[in-house]
Amino acid sequence: MRKSWIDNLRGGVVLLVVFYHVIYMYNSLGIIRNITVEGLPWMDTLLYPLYPWFMVTLFVLAGISARYALGRTDDRSYLKSRVRRLLIPGVAPIFLIGWTSGYVTSRYADMFGGNGAAIPGVVKYLIYSFAGIGVLWFVQQLFVCTLVLLLIRKIDRNGKLAALGEKTGLLALVLLCVPAWGSAQILNLPVVEVHRNGIYIFYFLLGYYVFSAERVQALLKQHALWFMAAGAALCVAYTVYYHGQNFTLMANLKSPLCNAFAWFGTLGALSLALRYWDRESRFTVFMRRNGFAIYALHMTLMVGLAFGVDQLTHLRGFALYPVLAALEALCLPALIWLVRRIPVLRRLILGE
Repeated sequence: MRKSWIDNLRGGVVLLVVFYHVIYMYNSLGIIRNITVEGLPWMDTLLYPLYPWFMVTLFVLAGISARYALGRTDDRSYLKSRVRRLLIPGVAPIFLIGWTSGYVTSRYADMFGGNGAAIPGVVKYLIYSFAGIGVLWFVQQLFVCTLVLLLIRKIDRNGKLAALGEKTGLLALVLLCVPAWGSAQILNLPVVEVHRNGIYIFYFLLGYYVFSAERVQALLKQHALWFMAAGAALCVAYTVYYHGQNFTLMANLKSPLCNAFAWFGTLGALSLALRYWDRESRFTVFMRRNGFAIYALHMTLMVGLAFGVDQLTHLRGFALYPVLAALEALCLPALIWLVRRIPVLRRLILGE
């Protein structure tokens, strides 16, 4: 039995990711991006309320879904499905379409130190591909989380951790903010900083062992207004404190304020979905079928569209944002349709 609140929240967050990237594409905060067209600094304000919590929330939802899936199948079959649905779509698109984003980036930055003419085409292609990983980091990280979970399940054969997670009470939910902050301090890759292994594995495992429990979901639903209020208050504090700063720097990501907002923002989002969005709708059905495709393809398309807008129109100012958003909304469904009509691309890019 599907959980409509999970589908709704996951779909909502995916659309927020698309919205985030429209603003991010023209940010003035020093956050690495593919093009160097300057947007409006005040528009960057819209990024702060989203960044700390929306991706960790996706890891929580993935952990909850893993718990339900492993209740219906064995570990070996589940791993095979994750290879098909995560590992292959997390790697193959880098070489199939990711190179286009890398190429666009090279048009705005000297990726080869002035020696581009001397570098073989195959080497350029590989560099472009790895520079165009984009949003696929999430899929790759999720596969790592899956491997960690299956290892823990193998060690904890009697399910003691699951039994402990089901006993989580209201005070424990609040106090888990502390180990959540601690998880942000560890296992962060030094170069590829989007792979924050500690925090993402922790939130994924909490989704599996804690938030999948009916007792915990009942607590979130019962105290939804309080969790939402706490998340909103921390959102304001975080935005005011970090406004004008590059919030993706590791020092900021490790801060207590950032992680408090991430934690209570996640609790607020889960609470809202459980209490007010636990029903199936056309949106639920549409996002259930298309959510992953939207996530996997939107960024590569957006980079290409932003490049085209810059080269063909030299547009500047506020108009950049609605124009890019409108083009994305028009072209993304067509791209998804095309990929699904080509079997090899459907399997390699979407895992279908």
